[in-house]
Amino acid sequence: MITGKKSTYYLRLFLDLGIINLSFIASAIIAQSFSTLLQRNYMFVLMTGLNFVWYFFSNVTNFYEDFNTRTFSYQFIKIIKSVIVQVIVTVLFIFLVKEDLFTRNFITLYTALLLVLISIRQQSVKYVLLKIKRNSKHDRNVLIIGAGELGENFFQMMNNHADFGYNLIGFLDDNAEADKTKILGKISELDKILNDFNIEEVVIALPMYAANKLEQIINTCNKHAVRVHIIPDYFQFLSKKFQISMMGNFPIITVRSEPLAEIHWRFIKRSMDIILSLLISLFTLSWLIPVLFVINKITSPGRLFFIQDRIGADNKIFKCYKFRTMHTGNKSTEKYQPAIEGDSRITRVGTFLRKSNIDELPQLINVLRGEMSIVGPRPHAIAYNEIYKEMVDDIKLRSWVKPGITGWAQIHGLRGDVADYEENKIRTIKRIEYDLWYIENWSVWLDVQIILTTIWQMIKADTKGI
Repeated sequence: MITGKKSTYYLRLFLDLGIINLSFIASAIIAQSFSTLLQRNYMFVLMTGLNFVWYFFSNVTNFYEDFNTRTFSYQFIKIIKSVIVQVIVTVLFIFLVKEDLFTRNFITLYTALLLVLISIRQQSVKYVLLKIKRNSKHDRNVLIIGAGELGENFFQMMNNHADFGYNLIGFLDDNAEADKTKILGKISELDKILNDFNIEEVVIALPMYAANKLEQIINTCNKHAVRVHIIPDYFQFLSKKFQISMMGNFPIITVRSEPLAEIHWRFIKRSMDIILSLLISLFTLSWLIPVLFVINKITSPGRLFFIQDRIGADNKIFKCYKFRTMHTGNKSTEKYQPAIEGDSRITRVGTFLRKSNIDELPQLINVLRGEMSIVGPRPHAIAYNEIYKEMVDDIKLRSWVKPGITGWAQIHGLRGDVADYEENKIRTIKRIEYDLWYIENWSVWLDVQIILTTIWQMIKADTKGI
């Protein structure tokens, strides 16, 4: 199963690298001339670097995964992201070497050629490979051992992708129901079935309690030179972002993917946090704090900042900063009492600050101190977290990363609580699901998307909840 996966990967990679070099040289010749390009031989250093950048970034983003099953629109978004990275590297290089000829026209042509040619390559290779499989005189005969839910789901998936080039013969199962027409017999009959149906590949989809039959099945398949593939039943306990790796001679399955466990990604995220926090503090907080200080003195005398203990990474408690949005003397934050729309505890200025998310900006201090990140799951107040723990068992998984000023859940309208307990429970469960999805699917691009969406929502003051 999955035959030729490596081959198609290298085919598409080398074709794309060829397109990168072709587009680079063609853009340079059109923008200036070939002789001018030869005189600027350091441009070939850039071209070589762009090849390495493409290879690295395509592996990081799994650019070549799910080749047959993904739509072109999904693939095109990945192409755009990869081309943007190429353009950024090109612009930085040209700026650093102070290149004055291969500038705007060259970059525009290179971008356009890459987008068009990579898109054409993507669809052409997919079309050709699927055409070859469909016209193949011989689809590989596949037998599924295990007719339970796991085997049935795999059968349905393969049925929906006949272009994979596999002919599903049927099932073997000792506990099969009599009305299943695709069941060919019991597992003990495997030797006979392999011969009678000319089986070439076997997929084992047995439940965990039947694992003792694996050795017998594999030995029988080896005797007939039949390829064997195993779908572990414990995948039901894994997230969709599980990882398989080797530790010495031992295969290890990690239940949840965690990109930020890698030190280089933590370094990149931390660098972005520091740069953005300093820029926003310089251009926004520097004038916003004095303005809000004056407004608060006039409309709601009291301290400008609200400081509260919250739960951070590794379940450590830290002091979280916000602009005060409630009347002074309010003690309700020491217990679970969600703020709702029209809440009398909230000041008039506080209502605006909450709806626009501006009340969260002082948390840039927490970001610079390393207690928070710009993007991440929102930090819970201790009293609130105790309530949430009763609603969601997996809540502690959020502590794998630093909490954020904004997050994936927040840009989807899951900010704050509501008064009704049952409705709030549904929202809380969904919010935690969004937080865990973010942790498993983190990328630089995802952070950029969340930040840009948050800025747009702040401009529109378009948030659900308070």
